[in-house]
Amino acid sequence: MRRRDFLKTAGTVAGIGLVPRRGMAVESLAGAQIRIIVPFPAGGPTDILARPLAQALGDALKATLIIDNRGGAGGSIGANAVAKSAPDGRTLLMATVGTQAINPALYQSLPYDPVRDFTPISMVAMAPVAIVVNPALAASNLTELVALAKRMPGKLDYGSAGPGTPGHLTGEMFKSAAGIDLQHVPYKGSAPALIDLLAGQIKIMFDPLQSVLSQIQAGKIRALAVSSKIRAPILPDVPTIAESGYPGFETAAWWGIFAPAKLSPDLAATLANAIDRIVRGDGFRSKIEPLGAFPTVLSGSALAEFQLAELAKWGKAVQDSGVKVDQ
Repeated sequence: MRRRDFLKTAGTVAGIGLVPRRGMAVESLAGAQIRIIVPFPAGGPTDILARPLAQALGDALKATLIIDNRGGAGGSIGANAVAKSAPDGRTLLMATVGTQAINPALYQSLPYDPVRDFTPISMVAMAPVAIVVNPALAASNLTELVALAKRMPGKLDYGSAGPGTPGHLTGEMFKSAAGIDLQHVPYKGSAPALIDLLAGQIKIMFDPLQSVLSQIQAGKIRALAVSSKIRAPILPDVPTIAESGYPGFETAAWWGIFAPAKLSPDLAATLANAIDRIVRGDGFRSKIEPLGAFPTVLSGSALAEFQLAELAKWGKAVQDSGVKVDQ
């Protein structure tokens, strides 16, 4: 799929609620110092995506952009810091599907409300969850994996980066869709799960594509499918779950910029317009597509509607899985 077709499919929306009326002066952030709080440690997928965005956004706004890593509690500590900040455009959240859609159902007590406490600005990127297997497993596609699982109910393990992560919940949703019984093996992060997959300790893994991409490209593990609506541009020969016999199946890890609630429409428009131009640009795409993510344009009210749908989807997945995490 050509890039312009992908952007259309992914939801290229101008964000009507953020566009100022003609003749209305737009408040400037020129000269400001702006913090983007990344709610995970430096070097992780969220941090890696945030840094090229911050650099380009600083140039676009003629402002100083600072990355502030505040990890912990599945992103909730960083998200809460933004929720409690002044709505002046100087503090932003590099939000994730976890902070804005999964955590409300996953955590027993969350210090922020993912809708009420934020102003949605712009989506930045998405990445599918990949279903990958050890090459020794007798399954070269999803049909063969499901057939194998049905012959061995409850005997096949799948790993994920931990309880309630996009990989785990996508695995649970796929089990339900396919009518199979796989045993979940939670790890403390993607890296240890991938080590055991390579060693054959587990045979299957569900994880966002960027975490396993290099091993797929090196031929050390086999990708059977991705969970996004369309194929990942970096792996055009790997089919989606939907086209592999499960129409309508779609999940994705995603990232976007959110500000504290009650941000002025002028500031929201200033940020959204600048971010959307960056995300549409070749420079940003060239930095994130090799990582397994793809640019996604969605702003304002359209992003708010998308978030509500994601809260319902992932909330049901958490409920069905029965997993709960204490703060």
